[in-house]
Amino acid sequence: MINEFSAIGNLGASPALSVVDVDGEPRKVANMRVYFDRPVGKDYQDKGGFWLTVDVWGYRAEEAVRVLKKGSRVFMSGTLRQEPWTDEGGSVHESMRMTADYFFIDPICIENIGYREKRQTANRETPQHKESGAT
Repeated sequence: MINEFSAIGNLGASPALSVVDVDGEPRKVANMRVYFDRPVGKDYQDKGGFWLTVDVWGYRAEEAVRVLKKGSRVFMSGTLRQEPWTDEGGSVHESMRMTADYFFIDPICIENIGYREKRQTANRETPQHKESGAT
């Protein structure tokens, strides 16, 4: 079964980067809360949205922390998963989370754009920051 989810929303807080152990290897992950809304009409009346915790892994996690901030309008695409958790009283609950494969910033929220040149390394291409005068 394919489990794909794509939506547009706003970040409730800037993403937080952490390093977790996955199969004995450290991996970077950015966690963020996103409010996915259902706007209707030109006057933007929210017709009931929902909050979702979103995880972005690897290189994209580092970039998410670098470029996203609280309030950013983003398009997220990835998979949903139901994850169990236990509260302080020992009760088990489940929550829905998203693992984002891609995220894009709504251009209406962008003031400046900077481009990077790619540099070859032994394992993969690594972008190198290059300032641009583009606005």
